[in-house]
Amino acid sequence: LVDFYADWCGPCQMMSKILVQVGSQMKGEVKVVKIDTERYPQIASQHSIHALPTLVLFKEGKAVDRIEGVLTADQLVNRVRGVLSGDA
Repeated sequence: LVDFYADWCGPCQMMSKILVQVGSQMKGEVKVVKIDTERYPQIASQHSIHALPTLVLFKEGKAVDRIEGVLTADQLVNRVRGVLSGDA
């Protein structure tokens, strides 16, 4: 699960705390990686990131889900588990 964020982005800071919870709740199921779009604009543009925060879920190297904006930890866990299990 890749979190595309920027330090100046308020919702990104909210999402950061939520991702810590999700990362510990889903330990072994999903790895959370953060990419600062200010430092790595070429990666952000490669993945067509136009809004922040944007979360992109990758499975076997392919983007399988994309979430723009803030979700609660429970919403995010449910969505990720649904996509990974093929229910979404």
